[in-house]
Amino acid sequence: MASVDIKNIKKSYGAVQVIGDLSLSVDDGSFCALLGPSGCGKSTLLRMIAGLEEVSGGSIHIGERDITFEEPAKRKVAMVFQNYALYPHLTVRQNVAFSLSLAGLPKAEQNSRADAVAKMLQLEPLMDRRPAQLSGGQRQRVAIGRALVRDPQVFLFDEPLSNLDALLRVQMRLELAKLHNDLKTTMIYVTHDQVEAMTLADKIVVLDRGEISQVGRPWDLYNTPDNRFVAGFIGSPSMNFLPAQAQSSAAGLSVSIGTATLSLPPRAVQSFIGTQAVELGIRPEDVQLTAPGAGQIDGKSTVVEYLGNTTYAYIDTAHGMITVETSSAAGLTAGTAVGLTLAADKAHVFDASGKAWTKAA
Repeated sequence: MASVDIKNIKKSYGAVQVIGDLSLSVDDGSFCALLGPSGCGKSTLLRMIAGLEEVSGGSIHIGERDITFEEPAKRKVAMVFQNYALYPHLTVRQNVAFSLSLAGLPKAEQNSRADAVAKMLQLEPLMDRRPAQLSGGQRQRVAIGRALVRDPQVFLFDEPLSNLDALLRVQMRLELAKLHNDLKTTMIYVTHDQVEAMTLADKIVVLDRGEISQVGRPWDLYNTPDNRFVAGFIGSPSMNFLPAQAQSSAAGLSVSIGTATLSLPPRAVQSFIGTQAVELGIRPEDVQLTAPGAGQIDGKSTVVEYLGNTTYAYIDTAHGMITVETSSAAGLTAGTAVGLTLAADKAHVFDASGKAWTKAA
């Protein structure tokens, strides 16, 4: 096991800069997710760690070793790809042991290590099959087994679950979480799916256009986002954003949305006194349905999604569409007039640049 330290890393393709001056530390034994939309640079960063992309500047260390310009095979990392990348003419056993065969290990040791990995990943009944005879989830386990058998210091995962259906993704998330708990090996996991990042990682790095937007634990990113981008990207359904006016005085801070005014808890923020245009952010679970006229905002439901223990209601208001998450929406249908009450102590405020006015400690 080993830590990963990335210092002032850069990556450009000609005049196009994909990653600029990025620094990141991944602790030994941790599970770190690189999260962001397509094109943000997360897979490029992972491939630079693996040695599959040359760096344009900066350095990468694994433990005490500078591996910036080392050959991929010497970095003691193993990568699991999105498309499995299995050899179709080889059996599961041969695919799992392929890297050991290339290294010239004795056949008996190859089989012994492949069998140990197969037992861990429940591949034992499949060892003589070929990839075409496997399901998507089984193929992904074989790809993980091929990485495991090398006993790497760092595991790299590049969106490994994106080709699986919804049920298999849930099952594989559980298997990956158990695998990390058992191995305690450093893992870096690329995904655009914030649910995967939130459920698997103990540290999430949110990337936006080649830069780190925020780093933190899942709980911290969800509850105290540094900016509007992180606030909108983390959470499903996404946070609601409403145009508002902030009033600051010696007495405190309040935010007006139309005719409604919310007095907010103290904020570690503003030096201004007066009024300023802002955006109010409020998560769907922090909006309560009430009778028309009884809340701070009135609206009309346009779509109601009933999911059993949870209902999502999309409310059209004069301030834009507001998503509400509730467990008590019996009888609510499209076209129903409702009132909305916003939990002021849960509200977030973002200035014109998108920076969050965080709550005081």
